[in-house]
Amino acid sequence: MSEDDSSSTTSSMSDTEGSNVSVLNWEQVQRLDAILRETIPIHGRGNFPTLEMQPRQIVKVVRSRMEEKKIHVRDVRLNGSAASHILHGDSGLGFKDLDLIFCADMKGESDFQTVKDIVLDCLLDFLPDCVNKEKISPLTLKEAYVQKMVKVCNDSDRWSLISLSNNRGKNVELKFVDSLRRQFEFSVDSFQIKLDSLLLFYECSENPMAETFHPTIMGESVYGDFGEALNHLRHKLICTRNPEEIRGGGLLKYCHLLVRGFRAASETEMKSQQRYMCSRFFIDFSDICEQQRKLESYLQNHFVGLEDRKYDYLMTLHGVVNESTVCLMGHERRQTLGLIAMLAVRVLAEQNVIPNVANVTCYYQPAPYVADGNFSNYYIAQVQPVFACQHPAYSTWLPCN
Repeated sequence: MSEDDSSSTTSSMSDTEGSNVSVLNWEQVQRLDAILRETIPIHGRGNFPTLEMQPRQIVKVVRSRMEEKKIHVRDVRLNGSAASHILHGDSGLGFKDLDLIFCADMKGESDFQTVKDIVLDCLLDFLPDCVNKEKISPLTLKEAYVQKMVKVCNDSDRWSLISLSNNRGKNVELKFVDSLRRQFEFSVDSFQIKLDSLLLFYECSENPMAETFHPTIMGESVYGDFGEALNHLRHKLICTRNPEEIRGGGLLKYCHLLVRGFRAASETEMKSQQRYMCSRFFIDFSDICEQQRKLESYLQNHFVGLEDRKYDYLMTLHGVVNESTVCLMGHERRQTLGLIAMLAVRVLAEQNVIPNVANVTCYYQPAPYVADGNFSNYYIAQVQPVFACQHPAYSTWLPCN
């Protein structure tokens, strides 16, 4: 973001100091417009053709059909790293997934099923004209274009997620939220941009946007203070609130921020928060096979085009787990550290740094009494992997972890 952009943002926030909302300036509006107009390919599995869609198109189609089915949509928002990128173009976060939130009234199981049917039916609109759409079932569309589906229904959270596949990691994620207690992990990913005024402009205006002619678009930080959260983003600071509420995946996101050059706003507080995040990770992923699946999934989804950073990420995660895990028995802790080390060795092998290690297992061997600076806590044995986890077939909806 340029100095002019920064000063303009500061100016736009002057009336909302201490508030959780702010008006986007012209440069931010331009970045938002570019993202909503960008054509994103949704890649089909097997012989299914690639779908070409603009985010604003899929939002318009899904929203209109939800209203037709009497599911009221309160507003639509852009969330996550894309929202952070719009507010500060040089955030260091980058962005892959496009997270679109439909805030809607969904009270029963039938509403969730209706939303799923709507999304799958909308995919037919984006198929090439040469495809015989009458012979394609919703189940076929799900298998061809949906990467994952999640549904959560409990006393505090009622939401579902449908992620549309992109081979370059730029998935279009449609999230349908009735209620969600915790909507962020850290202040830098707490931003949501309300899209309704811009979507209405697309439909109603015959003239293009300009600096003196564009809709008022509001940004919100669900962390709390918008200005404080934006300052954290600009200066690459890691800060959060109520870390005990962050799900287990928050530990993985925290280490990802560290690898991207972010640092703790308060080292003292973050040491305590690291222990919370480690404890929650092992609560949500108590089994070593669950941990392996989660780590492999995170590496696959968040490091597309950034494979050279996987090793640094795993070593950062290893250091945090080694330093801050206080809730495990000794052998459980060593087992998890060994798993992370095994994945790190595999990454090096994939990058041809070391020979292929398809059947290599890493053992963690703590030896604090060894004074030799060349001593390594790891040795490699050519044996069958300890973590030969079976990957079960998942149901249509995945549980939220």
